[in-house]
Amino acid sequence: MFENLSERLERSFKILKGEGKITEINVAETLKDVRRALLDADVNYKVAKNFTDTVKQKALGQNVLTAVKPQQLMVKIVHDELALLMGGETTDMSLKGHPAVILMAGLNGAGKTTMSGKLAKMLKEKRHMKPLLAACDTFRPAAMEQLRVLGEQVNVPVYMELDAKDPVKVALNAMQEARAKGHDVLIVDTAGRQSIDEELMQQIQDIKEAVQPDEILLVVDAMTGQDAVNTAKEFNDRLDYTGVILTKLDGDTRGGAALSIRTVVDKPIKFVGIGEKMDAIDPFHPDRMADRILGMGDIVSLVERAQEQYDEEEARRLQKKIQKNQFDFNDFYNQIQQIKKMGNLKDLASMIPGVGKALKDVEIDDDAFKGIEAIIQSMTPHERTHPEVLNSSRRQRIAKGSGTNIQEVNRLIKQFDQTRKMMKMVTSPKMADMMKRMPKGKIPGMGF
Repeated sequence: MFENLSERLERSFKILKGEGKITEINVAETLKDVRRALLDADVNYKVAKNFTDTVKQKALGQNVLTAVKPQQLMVKIVHDELALLMGGETTDMSLKGHPAVILMAGLNGAGKTTMSGKLAKMLKEKRHMKPLLAACDTFRPAAMEQLRVLGEQVNVPVYMELDAKDPVKVALNAMQEARAKGHDVLIVDTAGRQSIDEELMQQIQDIKEAVQPDEILLVVDAMTGQDAVNTAKEFNDRLDYTGVILTKLDGDTRGGAALSIRTVVDKPIKFVGIGEKMDAIDPFHPDRMADRILGMGDIVSLVERAQEQYDEEEARRLQKKIQKNQFDFNDFYNQIQQIKKMGNLKDLASMIPGVGKALKDVEIDDDAFKGIEAIIQSMTPHERTHPEVLNSSRRQRIAKGSGTNIQEVNRLIKQFDQTRKMMKMVTSPKMADMMKRMPKGKIPGMGF
């Protein structure tokens, strides 16, 4: 995500490296490079110019403390301005209707129908709501079938009228269905086109007037850069939507759409699509996105994703097993499944400060665990529970059964043994007692 922009900005800040203070000359040189980086990222020209002018004004007005280097100060100012450029703070949806209605709009190919399904899943699982999906794309019959399949995947009902020609009537009937069956939110998937046309805009306006939605969300493809921004502007002129969903953000190496939309249309980015899985949707946090653009990672989002998969009862059970040295391959396998549920592996790694840059040219396959899973699945139930019985002949059989070789099996068992020892040491009563008695904020051997 935004790799090209991150790399260019990092190079820009190096101009200030070694400088004793901020001057008009070195700031101008740095920001000239920053502006080029933003333009190369397909950021709107006026947005890029206003951004660098603001940063320059703030940088020259700062008294640099002796403890803060000019390069560090510039990074801080750019970070804060990037966050402001993208909206400053997270904007949530306002769902007050009975049912609350979310109207989805956008062009074909942006991911509107898929995002409707993702949004339904998120509202159901994270907000404990009872959504109903409405298939109001009467222009493209395949869209109805697509929404039906997605509804089955996320276990959310879909209201559809296969032979219907009037999307407004379908939307109104869907509202009646939602009220009758106790659904507290209705997500209306509308028709898209290859480009904005009068028929499309009039159709969406008619649906809007009929159902009076609480939220109108425009779905745009982040990878189209300034085209996404232009689409957002044209839709806003006619529809006055309440927020934007950026899809395919995980594949956007430039970032122009995310950095320009808020300024150009003055509407918040509310959600981002970060993968193909149905749970690959996140609220948009401008400050965290600024962190990631500047290579600082996003630990908060990483922890939140981990917490979503966290089960307190399971954690307590696992801790007891670790303390008794009973952590086995069943537990190891279950932990892998939890990690996989958190999302794309490279995206997760990039949330750790410094790791994103290190992995820039490294391909991390989402099937990276496949070999490990195959090895564990080739073990008998007894072998998974009692790893100590894995002698040479058993390992040979496991290698053959998993389609791997003996070296890979030996390597996994060695890594497992090391992990088990480390986990036992960390959870030991002695270590826990030492951590309790340790002065707050002190890490043994680190001096701080």
